[in-house]
Amino acid sequence: MRIIFIHNNLPSQYRHLINHLSRPDSGHQVVCMTRNAQFRPPGALSILITPEGECSDQTHPYLQGFDGFIREAQTVYRALDGLKQQGFVPDIICSHLGLGPSLYVKDIFPDVPLLSYCEWYVSTQGGEWDFDPNLHVGIDSRMKLRTGNAPLLLDLVACDAGVCPTRWQLSRFPKEFHSKISLLHDGIDTGFFASATAPTGVALPGLSLPAGTELITYVARGMDSVRGFPQFMEAASLLLKRRPKCHIVVVGDEKIAYGPKPPVGDSYKRWMISRLELESSRLHFVGTLSYDQYLKVLQASKVHVYLTTPFVLSWSFMEAMSVGCLMVASDTEPVREVITDGENGLLVDFFDTSAMAGRIGQALDAGEGMRHLRQAARQTIIERYDLRDILPRHLELITGLCRKKGVLL
Repeated sequence: MRIIFIHNNLPSQYRHLINHLSRPDSGHQVVCMTRNAQFRPPGALSILITPEGECSDQTHPYLQGFDGFIREAQTVYRALDGLKQQGFVPDIICSHLGLGPSLYVKDIFPDVPLLSYCEWYVSTQGGEWDFDPNLHVGIDSRMKLRTGNAPLLLDLVACDAGVCPTRWQLSRFPKEFHSKISLLHDGIDTGFFASATAPTGVALPGLSLPAGTELITYVARGMDSVRGFPQFMEAASLLLKRRPKCHIVVVGDEKIAYGPKPPVGDSYKRWMISRLELESSRLHFVGTLSYDQYLKVLQASKVHVYLTTPFVLSWSFMEAMSVGCLMVASDTEPVREVITDGENGLLVDFFDTSAMAGRIGQALDAGEGMRHLRQAARQTIIERYDLRDILPRHLELITGLCRKKGVLL
């Protein structure tokens, strides 16, 4: 089978599929098209997407993002045309929906099935934008957000099928397209993300915490309001005062991955540090970690905190559950799809940071008394999101689309 993966930041959601299909003994030909120059998987042909030109100052503000998507789509089109001229015609193309790259795929390969990854449909109602009562989304922002869905809708019309990782995320897409989209998570490697066989500590450059440390962990791509970083920091400030032996490790970059800037400056980390009294010697910002380092942090965690507005559910959330972390998470729609309070984790009000700190403290005090929640968390991932079950379903979806188009595999 000849398969093309297109995403501006591969491997992203295609990590497991690419690893599987590009193995030397697979018999498949895999092409990866991305803007990520660091991604060069063995056994696959990598093509770097480098859009040309810049958006004009005269372009309407609502369309500036769309302008960038078109430039990226044109670059992808030219790269696909080059492959076609060399005689390479794919059996299927997999691309992330709404980010631009797949906009003109059907213009170069009209008969090749296009499978789109449907991650998020932006709405100003019931999602991340109107969740915080203190965040006012004016009419100008609302119109810009609505317009921003235009490339996504073009992709939805063009694709042969879509795949969406959670029921909550699927519910955000227009119902007219639900019949096209399969509910199928990316899969969690439960063999890798598993509990340690013995008590473990944290050993990172500049940070060493022995096994048994009262450790609270928080993981996110960035430090922003969508993932509840300000609320977590407020709870952390209380916990550091109340629990003189606790340590807190924050994994992630000092950037805004999603959502608006803070009221002051451009860093939520600096803004929160300036506002709160924090025992800095026990609050550790460790940046982005390798998978092995990240796993060790989760395995050493006594309580793992995950907060999100009604938005895309993070991989780190399910990876922490797979490790068997004791989860304290926000009582929001995407989280409730996976965690039931008191059964496989503990849910807290996203905005009530005092209650959040209190429940984290109760979980720490309970210790082994909450082992059943840890076990149930891991069992949830094994039963519903295990890569060993999910990957064959992805492959079945891909081969099924190829067969519908008459491709013999």
